[in-house]
Amino acid sequence: MLLGQGAVHAEKADRDKPLKIEADKLDYDDLKQQSVFTGRVSLVKGSIEMRGDRLDVRQDPDGFQYAVLTPSVGSRSSYRQKRDIQNESIEGIAQRIEYDGKEDKIYLIGNAELKRYRGLVVSDELSGQRIVYENLTDKFTVDGKLPAGLGVGLGNASGTGAGSRVKAILSPAKPSEVKQ
Repeated sequence: MLLGQGAVHAEKADRDKPLKIEADKLDYDDLKQQSVFTGRVSLVKGSIEMRGDRLDVRQDPDGFQYAVLTPSVGSRSSYRQKRDIQNESIEGIAQRIEYDGKEDKIYLIGNAELKRYRGLVVSDELSGQRIVYENLTDKFTVDGKLPAGLGVGLGNASGTGAGSRVKAILSPAKPSEVKQ
């Protein structure tokens, strides 16, 4: 499912930006190229901003970075990114947020919501158990069920992939907002 109509683009330059992270604590393993940040975690990568309570970051041998962000008990982690279109941004919340630097994708998992803003006005809203946003192609996929095995710890103790239906509110784009 595409979010809205017309071409909308994430900040493409974000992919090449460094991760800037603040937290209360860091445990780093140089041999494994893994870092675990805990306590009031804030991640910034270009125009991407993510907040939660625990962040696991690893880097593969090719230099691609991967991150998994989880919230404190009873809350959700947050994600925000500016778009290439002026005054447009997207915001999401979920029980788990994953960043795949190689594929340049964001995964919002567990009680996930995503909103697109035009200025300060909510233009589109999506919700489901799993939302995948592909930065390179500007595509969104929303699933009402969690994949098998992902339910544990996300309010679905059985891990059976049970969930809810996808919900979407998509506002029409004005002719001046549609790029050809």
